[in-house]
Amino acid sequence: MNAIICKAFGLPDTLVYDENTPEPTLEPGKVLIDVKACSLNFPDTLTIRDMYQFKPPLPFSPGSEVSGVVREVGEGVKHLKPGQHVFAFGSHGGLAELLLADARSVVPLPPQMDFVTGASSLYAYGTSYHALKDRAMLQPGETLLVLGAAGGVGLAAVELGKLMGATVIAAASTDEKLSVCREKGATHTINYSTEDLRERIKEITGGKGVNVVYDPVGDKLAEPAIRSLAWRGRYLVVGFAGGEIPRIPLNLALLKGSSLVGVFWGMFAQKEPGLNAENLQQIAKWLLEGKLAPHIYKRYTLPEAPQALTAMLNREIIGKAVVMMEE
Repeated sequence: MNAIICKAFGLPDTLVYDENTPEPTLEPGKVLIDVKACSLNFPDTLTIRDMYQFKPPLPFSPGSEVSGVVREVGEGVKHLKPGQHVFAFGSHGGLAELLLADARSVVPLPPQMDFVTGASSLYAYGTSYHALKDRAMLQPGETLLVLGAAGGVGLAAVELGKLMGATVIAAASTDEKLSVCREKGATHTINYSTEDLRERIKEITGGKGVNVVYDPVGDKLAEPAIRSLAWRGRYLVVGFAGGEIPRIPLNLALLKGSSLVGVFWGMFAQKEPGLNAENLQQIAKWLLEGKLAPHIYKRYTLPEAPQALTAMLNREIIGKAVVMMEE
């Protein structure tokens, strides 16, 4: 089969397009999926550099979020059947024509949902909805600051925050990115390449601060964002796309009566599958109603996948980049 293979850890240009990759063999509790689309996420760029918490053995195919058609189901799998259109999420394996997935990470796609929407939606919206609903308990009328607001999960948080009744402040690095954030529901925007983050938050909130910070960036943005929390504010630790894991003075949490809250959707999905299923059903309903719609930056062919990952590392992608197995 055709696949993108990571044979040695490194940057995306070290990945190899292999037309003779062996097909995976069906195992109990697993599902073989003919992949139709693979949506890329920032952790994919970390996995190929051996910088992520999940460390697949070499060689492997990167790509953690796919949609496709079930070819076969392994022993013990009851909720899926051959021919079914599905979404699957895992640590790797998606940039290949055939994926062997743990059945627990595979869910049926709604009949009306196309493969691009399916591959582009559930990770970003699943992460952001879990963060805002379950971890921050975001309430209508509260103020939500989204850092890295033009990335996949960030833009999903902007949309969901607006849908959940919050006033959304989107922060990103370019005016082009912020324009898309306004289209997705942001009331206020901050260009943190040219503006002082704390001063702009003070200006927007009248000095009150924000109730919730959604932070997939970390690095130098984390501390000023935490300092900008209102009383009893919640800071959501989503990721570290900025590079450095910040060291936070814990007295900041004390002074604001605030909470630093971790968000790990993949582990949540494993440990609380019932609640996760409810969340995904709500997300699918909103998608089908047109209340949510992933922003597709570009579609790539499988051989072009390293280019897409390079663009992601260079912060060029707004929303989602999708690799299509067939055009």
